[in-house]
Amino acid sequence: MSLLSARGVVKRYGGLTAVDNVTVDIAQGELVGLIGPNGSGKTTLLNILSGHAQPDAGEILLDGKPCQGLKPEQLAHLGVMRMFQLTRVFRRMNVVDNLLVAGRALGLDAQAALTRASELIDELRLGVVRHLDAGQLSGGQMKLLEFGLCFMVPPKVALLDEPFAAVHPTMKEIMGEFIKSRHANGQTFILVSHDMPVVVELCPRAVCMNAGAVIADASTRDVLNNAQVIEAYLGGHAA
Repeated sequence: MSLLSARGVVKRYGGLTAVDNVTVDIAQGELVGLIGPNGSGKTTLLNILSGHAQPDAGEILLDGKPCQGLKPEQLAHLGVMRMFQLTRVFRRMNVVDNLLVAGRALGLDAQAALTRASELIDELRLGVVRHLDAGQLSGGQMKLLEFGLCFMVPPKVALLDEPFAAVHPTMKEIMGEFIKSRHANGQTFILVSHDMPVVVELCPRAVCMNAGAVIADASTRDVLNNAQVIEAYLGGHAA
């Protein structure tokens, strides 16, 4: 049984079909790259999987049980955590307090939240800025903090929307190592990224969308060599 599934999912905005009859299954422990050109429906699909949008047709299953209609906070308590392309942190709170708020909201007691926050600050190399307000951090540091917010309680599945975009290479390396180590221990990820070298390095499997539909779903290298993918996403022709 799949951990997270979309079954015939459709999402329309007026006359635009943003997600067009998408079916995809994510197994426990997979790290799946979700790729495609701008406007292909990737973020909309993540919004549906995380409860930030509701499908017009089809269903979403978590552990085999329908979960569409649940609010994002309800899905978070069930283990579906989301990182956004535009980072969402509490900018007027310091790094430690950001993490404590997330931990307490997810059910940790005060001491457990503080212990967990300290572990993540060390792992994400945020020690030198731990007492700074989040709004004072660089863009990459805010991304690292958002990783921490998502992992105060290890989720069943982490949905990452362009975490590497416009991030300093050092921060990107920290993020990549964080994802690798978690995946090695069985963490499930869906990673949206336009950074193809990162997708190839991190993701054994890729799903490519175009015009709202899935056009390829296979090993990452097979997907990137797919003629439809090359034409739609890479702007060329298959060799």
